[in-house]
Amino acid sequence: MINRRMMLALAAGLAFSASAASAQDWKAKYPELVFAKVPDENASGTSDRWTPLTEYLSRELGTKVTLRIANDYAAVIEGQRAGNIHIAMYGPASYARAYIVGAKVEPFAIEVSGDGTKGYYSVLYVKSDSGYKDIKELKGKNLCLVDPNSTSGNNVPRFAMDKMGIDPEKFFSKVVYSGSHENAVIGLAQGTCDAAFNWWNDEKESNLLRMERKGMAKAADFRVIFKSEQIVNSPMAYLGSLPADLKAAIKKAVLEVATKDKAAFDKIYEGKQQPFVEVDHKAYEPVVDLIKFVDSIRKQKS
Repeated sequence: MINRRMMLALAAGLAFSASAASAQDWKAKYPELVFAKVPDENASGTSDRWTPLTEYLSRELGTKVTLRIANDYAAVIEGQRAGNIHIAMYGPASYARAYIVGAKVEPFAIEVSGDGTKGYYSVLYVKSDSGYKDIKELKGKNLCLVDPNSTSGNNVPRFAMDKMGIDPEKFFSKVVYSGSHENAVIGLAQGTCDAAFNWWNDEKESNLLRMERKGMAKAADFRVIFKSEQIVNSPMAYLGSLPADLKAAIKKAVLEVATKDKAAFDKIYEGKQQPFVEVDHKAYEPVVDLIKFVDSIRKQKS
């Protein structure tokens, strides 16, 4: 005679079997997942910083996760739009651009700064020994931006300058896209530009401080003459077309990496940031509006 306990055990067993079968289904369909990071630093730095995470994800998911080193932000956006990149670590603006151009992506995890906030800033650096104290003193000089799809390295700066009545292409002698945040600082150090926009979390962490730790720059050689309003932190997003159980597994693994593989997490943020937390598209709606506004400025001036 089948009693209630046996029925519950049978139901649990069937549920487990169904779940296991479903997992096997997506592992057969996705023998390899591709993870890409927008290149806010140079290729070797991106590889060193993010490879341990992809190795961790491979172990947790039971399927190979490969890191793809992109040449520019647009390559990540187009890779997800084409369905060739399954998981991507974006900047806020590059995620917003992916959303605007129709990439079927879903943000699921957000960076958390060391102070517990979910935001960072765009700053404008000049050399410490220069006399510049305000962005308006840079008229006729050269400016380094990062990438057209960089939040702190292009879109927020353009929005801020527009509010100041500054048209960068007319105000500066030359506007240079450096390609990465590191290259923008290097351009400033080498004299390619007189000022450079970059990302900055707080006094304890920024791209400049990361570069100093790698021996690429001395923070004391630069100073900030502009700081933006707070920007929502960067999201990680996966393809919306992935199976629900695969997405759930990816999200769980990412949200748990700081405890399950602290070394991999610390390799990314060097102990300067807190664990990822869950996020959804709503958090980035203001950034989508910002990108649309910056696009409208360009159209008006073209």
